[in-house]
Amino acid sequence: MAKSLSHLQSPAAVQAALDEFVATGRTAFLERYGFGKSRDFLVRDPRTGELCDSKAIVGAAYGHQFPQDGPLKAEDFSGGEATVVPKLQSLGFEVVRIGEDWSAEEVEATVAAYFEMLRLEANQETYKKTDFNAALRQSLRGRSKASVELKHQNISAVLLGLGLPYISGYKPRSNAQLLLRKAVQSFVLGNAELVGRLVDSLEEVKPPAERTYRAVVVDPPPIETVAAVELAGPRVRLPRNVDFASRDEVNRKLGRAGEEWVIDFEHKRLVDARMGELFERLEWVSDRLGDGAGYDILSYDAPSQPRYIEVKTTNGTHASSFIISRNELEFSKEAGEAFFLYRVFQFRQSPALYMLRGDVSRQLNLEPIDYRARFRKVVA
Repeated sequence: MAKSLSHLQSPAAVQAALDEFVATGRTAFLERYGFGKSRDFLVRDPRTGELCDSKAIVGAAYGHQFPQDGPLKAEDFSGGEATVVPKLQSLGFEVVRIGEDWSAEEVEATVAAYFEMLRLEANQETYKKTDFNAALRQSLRGRSKASVELKHQNISAVLLGLGLPYISGYKPRSNAQLLLRKAVQSFVLGNAELVGRLVDSLEEVKPPAERTYRAVVVDPPPIETVAAVELAGPRVRLPRNVDFASRDEVNRKLGRAGEEWVIDFEHKRLVDARMGELFERLEWVSDRLGDGAGYDILSYDAPSQPRYIEVKTTNGTHASSFIISRNELEFSKEAGEAFFLYRVFQFRQSPALYMLRGDVSRQLNLEPIDYRARFRKVVA
């Protein structure tokens, strides 16, 4: 295979090159790979915030992705705005034009504008992102509309990592600069009451504005491959005093409302498939027996073909994370292709859903968040 910049597709390879740049130093890194200093663009290392020579990073990253071929040399490809910049941006990295780096004041203003939009969205008030973008750029140093949008997407990614809601119109983009991550964390900690109200408002249980089921099924979010990023300092905890009993009750109400919506959805699905008589056999298992069965609703694809449905409901966006129990995971493996996880999202506004079929542990990145503590030691 002939070497080509287009073959570079690995964010992890780019991060490996950035790690090498930071570890060896700029001068030694450029000498090792035979590149000069960048004249126009630098790429930011999301782990350290350091700005690195963009063309040299791309050349070295190619060697990390294809060690059998080795790195790209400076003469193998052209750098600049038409080649290296879009390549790095497509892999989720921030590229900075030399002399136009974001200041702390600019980042703080961008974060504040983002949270104001999030407040309006939580209150279901109408606003235009383009108006906020234009107004914000008046106080920034000649930033483009696209660069501000990217920053807002980076903020969404930071909030997603903190388990907090984000603006649905700004899809999370990872590899946010260290300064931005610190600014978001500082805003969250310094505005605990506001953030608490936002979360409460977005979690509020309301029936959906419309009960139409046309075109509500969408594809699941794609699996995003990103370079691992270590958070600076201790992890930020949810900045409010949580009444766990009250919070659990809110979640239960939202979950129940979502299950009721799915039952109506199943009714229409079966009728459309000319199997309306099977709806009479549908069982709302979690309502009758509780949550221990490993699924919420028993429906059917044919008279002798059950469909075990676990429902996860959120007022949040398509890519919002959700909690799944060990019991539900194990049942998805046992039931195999008869198991369906229905992820219902944007429930309060206009519900939609995607489905995961079969063993969901093979389709999701699972992060342990709770442990059972016992006074015993397990030995082999």
